[in-house]
Amino acid sequence: MEQAVMTWIHLVSAAIWVGGSLFIGAVLTPILKKMSMSLEERIQMMIKVGRQFNKIAVPSLIILIATGIYNSSFVLSNPDLLFSTSYGIFLFIKIILVIALIIAFVAHLRIIRKEIEDKIMSKEMTEIQIRKLRKKMIILGEIIVIISVAILFFAALLDAGV
Repeated sequence: MEQAVMTWIHLVSAAIWVGGSLFIGAVLTPILKKMSMSLEERIQMMIKVGRQFNKIAVPSLIILIATGIYNSSFVLSNPDLLFSTSYGIFLFIKIILVIALIIAFVAHLRIIRKEIEDKIMSKEMTEIQIRKLRKKMIILGEIIVIISVAILFFAALLDAGV
């Protein structure tokens, strides 16, 4: 029962993280592009949505990492299994992807740090600065979504016992 609960918590956290990220990238961003708002107003809206999403996304990511470590503790406690079985190799790849995800997410947070957010909200940035910022946000957002989906793929492989 304990393992089932931990897996359920892991899956709910993954649904929040990946589902929210996909929603922002695949639904909200295209809708905002079609709205008759200025680029500055669209960026302000994305920042507001991102701030709100991060209130549940960051705890979900932390829970994902913690439950992932718990779920893989048997393999991680026996390093020979990590590189001598397909399960261990897939787990190792998943761990590398999680590290890459964390790096990309931290980079994304650094781009939209409080000081930059305040400048955007108070309309102190030029259009060129906003365009550069938007491009970085989009690229990192896409990287985060792609890595997250890849992690889900490796999670499916692990669950299938491949």
